[in-house]
Parts: sequence; C-alpha cells; structure tokens
Amino acid sequence: MKENIQKLVEYTARLDGDEKGEAQVFCDRFFQAFGHNGYKEAGATLEFRVKSKKTTNFADLLWGDKVLIEMKKKGAKLKSHRTQIFDYWWKLRPSQPKYSVLCNFEEFIIYDFSLQDEPLDRIGIDELPDRYTSFNFMFPQPETPIFRNNLEEATRKTASLVAAVFNSFLERGEDRIRAQRFILQAIFTMFAEDYNLLPKDIFTQILIDCQNGNGNSYDLINGLFQQMDSKIPARGGRFKDVQYFNGGLFSIPEAIELTRDELDMLRQAASRKWSKVNPAIFGTIFQKSMGTDARHAFGAHFTSELDILKIVQPTIIQPWREKIVKAKTLKEMKSLRKALASYKVLDPACGSGNFLYVAYRELKRIEMELLDKIHIEFPKSASEIGTQSIVSIKQFHGMDYNQFAVELAKVTLMLAKEISIQETQEWINTIQTGLAFQMENTLPLDNMDDNIIFADALFIDWPKANVIIGNPPYQSKNKMVKEYGIEYMNTVWDAYPEISGNADYCVYWFYKAHQNLYNGGYAGLVGTNTVTQNYSREGSLDYIVKNDGQIFNAIASQPWSGDAVVFVSIVNWKKGNFKGKKFLYVENEKKEQVEYVVANINSSLSLEIDVTSAEILNCNKKPKMVFQGQTHGNSGFLISKKKGIEILNANPNFSEVLKPFLIGRELVASVNSQPNRFVIDFTGKDVIESATYKSLFEIVKKKVQPIREKKAIDQQEKNQAALEKNEKAKTNKHHINFYNKWWLLSYGREDMLDAISKSKRYIACSRVSARPIFEFVSSRISPNDALMVFNFQDDYTFGIIQSRIHILWYQEKCSTMKGDPRYTPNTIWDTFPFPQKPTLNQIRKVSNSALTLRLKRNEMMKRHQFTLRDIYRILEEPGNNPLKDLHTALDNAVLEAYGFNRKKDILTQLLELNLKVYSNEQESIEVQAPGLPSFVQNSNEFISEDCISFL
Repeated sequence: MKENIQKLVEYTARLDGDEKGEAQVFCDRFFQAFGHNGYKEAGATLEFRVKSKKTTNFADLLWGDKVLIEMKKKGAKLKSHRTQIFDYWWKLRPSQPKYSVLCNFEEFIIYDFSLQDEPLDRIGIDELPDRYTSFNFMFPQPETPIFRNNLEEATRKTASLVAAVFNSFLERGEDRIRAQRFILQAIFTMFAEDYNLLPKDIFTQILIDCQNGNGNSYDLINGLFQQMDSKIPARGGRFKDVQYFNGGLFSIPEAIELTRDELDMLRQAASRKWSKVNPAIFGTIFQKSMGTDARHAFGAHFTSELDILKIVQPTIIQPWREKIVKAKTLKEMKSLRKALASYKVLDPACGSGNFLYVAYRELKRIEMELLDKIHIEFPKSASEIGTQSIVSIKQFHGMDYNQFAVELAKVTLMLAKEISIQETQEWINTIQTGLAFQMENTLPLDNMDDNIIFADALFIDWPKANVIIGNPPYQSKNKMVKEYGIEYMNTVWDAYPEISGNADYCVYWFYKAHQNLYNGGYAGLVGTNTVTQNYSREGSLDYIVKNDGQIFNAIASQPWSGDAVVFVSIVNWKKGNFKGKKFLYVENEKKEQVEYVVANINSSLSLEIDVTSAEILNCNKKPKMVFQGQTHGNSGFLISKKKGIEILNANPNFSEVLKPFLIGRELVASVNSQPNRFVIDFTGKDVIESATYKSLFEIVKKKVQPIREKKAIDQQEKNQAALEKNEKAKTNKHHINFYNKWWLLSYGREDMLDAISKSKRYIACSRVSARPIFEFVSSRISPNDALMVFNFQDDYTFGIIQSRIHILWYQEKCSTMKGDPRYTPNTIWDTFPFPQKPTLNQIRKVSNSALTLRLKRNEMMKRHQFTLRDIYRILEEPGNNPLKDLHTALDNAVLEAYGFNRKKDILTQLLELNLKVYSNEQESIEVQAPGLPSFVQNSNEFISEDCISFL
C-alpha cells in the first residue's frame, strides 16, 4: 500500500497542477493508490452537479456518502476555499458525504463538517506515504481514520479533566457558586494562555510550582486572577506583564486551595492545547458539572455543531449571503455593512452558549466576505470604507434559568471573540487581495452581564432581535409537573391560557419567539417532534403559520445528537412573506431523510396527506366542471385591445369569434383585472365557416399558417429520420395536427367553451400561484391557459373554494419535490371533498360571506386603485386588516358547513372526508358533489351578478 501511495506522489510531482486539465486524472490515480481500479469502478462521480437557488455548480468528485473532493490549482491557498466546499457539502443535504477534501496537488485538507468547523487534518503530498492513515476511509474495506486535529476528541478529554476538578470541589464541600466561578476563571485563563493573551505558560508554571511545593495554589492562582481584574499593571514580579481582563468574569477573583489530585488534574488540563478545544461543544463541561437531576429538570441537552448549523445556516448565513450576492453598488454594500452592525441575535434558552458561538462565528465570516467584496469591486473606496470590524459579541443576547449555564455562555462568547480575531488574521494571510483588516482589541474583555442573563424566559420581556435561535428545554406534558412542580406549572398555565395545558414545555418558546419577532425577522428552534402533533402543534407551529409566519426550512423528525433519547423537529421560519424555495426534510420508509422542495410547509411538517391516501372522487370528475383555459399556441391569433375594439365596432357580428382574452397576470396584477388583448377563436368551426369572417381569417392565414407549415414539415422530417433508424420509434405529431387545422387555436378547449357559454359567469384563478385568488369572470371573456376555470356561478361554491380549507388542500397537493405550485385538477380538484351534509342555513351563511368578501374586496380595490395582488400582499402583513376579517368570517362559515372540529387538523379532517366519500361511491351510496346541493330548490337565491366584465 505504501508503495502505491509513493507512486502517486511521484506521479503528482510530474504534473503542472492545472485544476481543469489534470484534476480528473489525479482523482483517478488517487483512487488507484488506495486499492481501487479507478474512481469510476469505485462508484464515484466526476463533475457532480450541485444545485443552488439560481445556479448549478459542479463539484470535482463525489463518492456517495463517503467523500467530496474539490481540486484547486497548484499553489492555491486551500483554506480560502473552505467556504466553497462547505457550501457544496451543505447543498448535498440530506445525503451528505462524511468527509470533504480540498487538494491543490501539493496538500490535502480534510474536513468533517458534521463533526467540527476546523480541518481534521492537513497533509502535504510528500507526507502521504507516512500519513495515509488519515485517508483510511478511502480503502475498499475502510478503516477508522487517524487524524491529528480531532477537536471533538480533544474537547471531551479537556472538558472531562476540568469537570473532574469541579466535581472534586463539590465532593469535599466547597460552595457551589464559588467552585463554578473559580472553574470558569480557570477555563478562560488556560485558553488565554494558549492564545498569547497572557505571558507564556504563566498559569501552567504556577500549577507546576504548586505541585513541586514552590508556592500555595490559593495565593498564586488568586494572585493571577486579582491581576487580571486590575486596571493597574503590576510594577514587577510574576504578574508584571499581565494585562487587564475583567469583562465581569474576573470582577470577583476567586480563591480555592487545591488538593494534590486537583492540582494534578488542572495541570493536565492546562498542558493540553486549548486551541484544539471547540467552544461550540464545550458545553460538555456544563453537562458533566451538573448533577443528573438538575440537568434533566431543565432539559439542558446539547447539540452537535451540524445540528446547530441546521438553524444558523437558513436563518442567518443564507439570508445574508443572498443580500451580499445581490448587492451591486457601493451604496448597497455600505448599507449592508451598517445593517450588520445593528443586527441582533437572541437565544432565549442559551444553555452554555453553543448556538450563540456558532452564530457569532458565522456572522464574523459574513462580515469578512462583505469587506472582501467591497475592496475587490470598489478598490478606490477602500480608504473611505475602512477595514475595521464592526460585528461585536455585544450584538448577541441570551438567557437561561440555570446560573452556571449563564456564566458559561458568557465565557463561550468571550472565547468566540478571541478565536475570531485569530481566524480573521489567518484569513487575511490566505487571501490575495491585500485587504488589511483592522483587528479588534482583544483586551479588556467585553462585559456580557447585560447580554446573557439569568432569568426564566417565559416570564420576562425578551430583547428585540432580528433572529431568534436555540434549543429550548425538553419536557413532555406528562412529566412537567413531576419535574418542575405543580406550583410552577400553574404559574405557566395562568400566564399562557391560550396554550393548552397538554402542550410540551418547549411549545412556549415557539409561541413567545414568534410573538417577539419583527416583521421580516427569522427564527429557528429545535423542539420535540410533538410540536407537529395535536395540542403542542396548536400552541407552536399552528400559531406561527396562522399569524403571518412562513416555515421555509424544516426537519420533520430526527434523532437528537445530544444525550437525550428523543426525536426532535428543527423548524426555521420567517415572520412575513418568504420568497425563496422552501425545504422540508422527511424520513422515507428506510428512515432516510429525503429533501422536498415544496410550495408550503404546513404545521404538521408532513407530506403524507399529499402523496399517499387521498382518492380520486368520481363526483368531482363527472360531469367535468374544472378546465384549463385556452392555449392559442401562436401569437398570430392575438390582436391588441385597441385593434380588437376597432374591428368589433366595424363588424359587431365578429364578437362570436373575436373575444377579450384574459391571462393570469391580468387577473391578479392589473387594475379591474382587464384583458389587454383579443383572441381570434374559430373553435368548433371548419375552415369554410371560419373564412366567412374574412378580415380575421386573413390575419390568421398570414401570421399563423406559414409558421405552422414550417413546424409541421420539420416535425415530419424528424419523424422520418427517427423511423429510418428504428421502425418502432415513438414520433410526435402535434405540429402536424396543428397544421392540418391551422386556423384553430392549439387547444381551443371546446368542452370548456360549451360549458361556460350556458352561464353568465364562471370562477377563475391563476393556474400558477402560491396562494390562488378566485374571482368571477364574465362568460364573454375567454380564459387563457394561464387560468383555471371552474364552471360554477353560485356564491356557495365560490365560498368553498376561496376558503382557507380549499387553499390548504391546494397547497398540500402542490407540494412536490420540484417545480412551481400549480393548480392541477387531477390532484387537487378531483380529490377535494365538498361538505356532505350542509344545512340550508349553512349554505346561506357561506354564500353571504363569499358575496360580502367579494363586494368589500372590490370596493377596497376600486377606492385605492389596487389590484388583487396588491390587496392580498397587504393581507400577508401583520396586524388588523378588514380583508383578513372577511376571510376569517368566510373560513368560519365553511368550517361550519363541513362540520369540522376547529381544534383538529383541517387537512386530516379533509382526508378523512375524502376517504369517506370515496368509500360511499364504491358502495353506490349517494354523495354530495361540488356545487349547490340538489335539495336547494331556489338556486337563484345563491347566484349574484358581480363579475369581471370587459370595460
């Protein structure tokens, strides 16, 4: 094996190191060196597509769930490409490879982003024969890799040593608060020693001296802490070069005399490399330092860094990255920088501060990316912009009801600042723009006493923040009283009467987080997966989506990465309209996470209703009542509004074939929903009859016939060529058919025209819409294929399909893995059950509510010159809204007609009704089809006159 790897090294030395020209052959040789016949034989893929919101990138190599490899040219500074490979890895969710490797033909950097942010190892190509065990995962029979920078392992060992000292203090009767204060001061001191904030090895040497009997630990350690609290430098002695730290952490320098065992354990901890301690998971010390009862009582379990990123990435990183990419002018970038400086992050259950740590680290990186972009694109403005860091840990806030957690979180953020300063300096050294970043002052420490507070988050006002993140405490409704006591729980229930007493404890954080968000603010929380069920869902996710919240990224259920034996839901949402793609991760039958790109994520975080149980209802399909509008297929059939009116004025009888032609955009986005064009429509007429409308016929003959002839000939030639190669080849004939009837629209939808011609109006909505808006349209207006047509003219049916009940069904049935939300009759209408036993009074109530909604809506639009889209965008804004009240009244009337329980999930009840109607159909039991029930004797009572008419 070593010989094969040596051959790879020798081969690589002969390469020029061209990223594009030699990367693929290098990857193939790399696989061969580890015992494969080549990358392809191993099952790896070169140039693997990685899709983002608007673009598609290509990763150099992806080997299933094992490794992602990104090659760079020889001499490239690999660490500057960390963001790129992380983004590729992140976008491969949920089937991400374990390892990610950067290589420039001279060096490898190995990452495991699910484990830690820093590289697991860096290996020069010449070192590979002796250090190939770092790539043990590359062998056909993989072995456990041996890395030199496994931060998790180092952190756990270091945390265990410090925790052992703390536990020893408690065992011998030391005051708990004093012990905690001492340990936290010692933790930061050991960290500061490794990061050169203190004279070299000063703390370690004190411990060695005490072990050797050359001093007393009480005096020497306390003396160091005293000096770290003093603004007056020592004039001489051991502490002469110790700077002022304080930051609140050293405001009460603690003194404890250590036993020999405690000295030994603390000495071992101090001798470890604290630069390899990961503060993002250092909460382990918090976990180990607390008794089991206390930890369980407050649900203080801990998160892997990957799970933290499942919240920080969509709520913080992604929105900021999108803003930076969109910013094109210096003014826009300066505005973003200003916004960064005032950006606030809140974790209302911060524990040891791990979420805040990762959020701070990523926001600092965003700041560096923005400054880099400014200096690259606007170098002449460099002096004006400057390079001083403006993101501060003072922008981060947290609270917890465990005092030690609060103090540890303060230390975690202090560590975050010091680490970020070093990372920034390293980043400066790797980039090639000459950006001279002005570093923050490392000392004195920022005082975080006002930012991270000891408090019960359920009973205090939260500081305002742009984003709220975190991992609220877990406790089921069945165990809350036992854990917290009946008195405390009664206080909670009294304070939140709107939340069911059967809801889990974490529900209160979801509820309060949404209440405290700004409009446009983001939130991401982890909760037990009961937040998607019954009472817990009502108080959390139901409340969010009913109150201007849009869930845009969620994991329905996954095992938790902490010590708790629990399954969680991870939910990210925005208060207000979210315009991007929405991602829902749901387990399939094999318990594998599958990513769905959906139009809407409902409060159950579930796709089951959409893709499994709903049945096609015969009563909805026959007679056919829902149609797609007409597809003209050629612009030659269209003429301008002005020209059309002129023709009709001259030839009134042409109105039979020259009609206003309404499209989806005009329905929702033009004042009065007016069509701007006419369509020449000879549907149902042969060529001779069509020719009697001479001037119109000549327009079509001149503009349409030549194009259709050419396309038909082209198609015929392609078909002939295909048949010559394979006599059974499948051929296309639509262009040929269009040419054979060149005077007709491509799809005139004669059945639809025949249906709506018997009524004065029909219901229409845009075929592509996140939230369909329905309106009556005059039958004298022809609908374009961008519209869906519902052949009903009664207000009752309108009320049913404009209600939230139908909208929810639409949104669920449009939830697909890819594509835009579209109204597809076979999946939506054909499965949507109407109320089966409405009373006459209930029908009147729905009808009247629907009519009132339209009349008031039209009155508002006329008064303010709004379009339907305008007024419904305002509907999405928070606060009181008369249109919102009208919709609520309609929804309530429709719910009553269905006989649905308001406290139960609407979609579940719709599905149950769907299955019941389907079952009755199979047994030939009479069912109620869409439209007015047959027992209604006077249908005219429910048919009003309002509709969109051509003006």
